[in-house]
Amino acid sequence: MITVRDIMTTDLITVTPDMDIAKAAKTLLDNRINGAPVVDDSGRLVGILCQSDLIVQQKKLPIPTLFTFLDGIIQLTSTKQIEKQVRKIAALKVSEAMTPKPVTVRPDTGLETVAALMVDSNFHTLPVVEDSRLVGIIGKEDVLRTLLTTPEGH
Repeated sequence: MITVRDIMTTDLITVTPDMDIAKAAKTLLDNRINGAPVVDDSGRLVGILCQSDLIVQQKKLPIPTLFTFLDGIIQLTSTKQIEKQVRKIAALKVSEAMTPKPVTVRPDTGLETVAALMVDSNFHTLPVVEDSRLVGIIGKEDVLRTLLTTPEGH
């Protein structure tokens, strides 16, 4: 069985919570990666920053949709969702745009589990953590590469 350890990338490109958004975006683009783990000064994983987190900054703020029903006003967009969108759109630092507490996998996690997480939850990049330390990262391309090395059989 192929595990995360067999195909993960250990040469890590990371960003820090206090890094400027523009610098983080340049890091992702220059390295042609979809996302990067966010690590604190002690190297502990605190989040993940994906291209989609940065693209939110180009989005217009959703205007709440209201309608009246029996003389009452009903809001269709929650205030909490709007506040979250505002924070991401206005983000200046990685910590304001990142996804905190990301889903992680262990080095001994099987490839099938990783593939299911990527497909079912639409993850492109998963940090690999062992003993509370970031030890690698696995992306969709790593999983796809296994198709090229797997012998064609019946």
